[in-house]
Amino acid sequence: MAIQALVAKAATTVVTGAVGVAAYDLLRKGLAKVPVREVSVTAAEWTLRGTRKAEETAETARLNIADVMAEARERMGEEVPPPAVGESDHAHEH
Repeated sequence: MAIQALVAKAATTVVTGAVGVAAYDLLRKGLAKVPVREVSVTAAEWTLRGTRKAEETAETARLNIADVMAEARERMGEEVPPPAVGESDHAHEH
């Protein structure tokens, strides 16, 4: 009985190993046909598009918050400071 269990375990291990080797070979052959440069360029393109969209969304959110804050200050009777444009003159040296 112990020998049969040992042989059954060994057989399943061999089958599992053979399936793993076959899957590895198929994957390796499939990846050899993939144009790596084209995939890399496409991934970089998607990253740039996503980054630009995130920047646009952040800028829109910043402007909307500034509008809300300006309106709230007006309602309270405070003077709303003009939006900052460019860099102001520094009174110190760097």
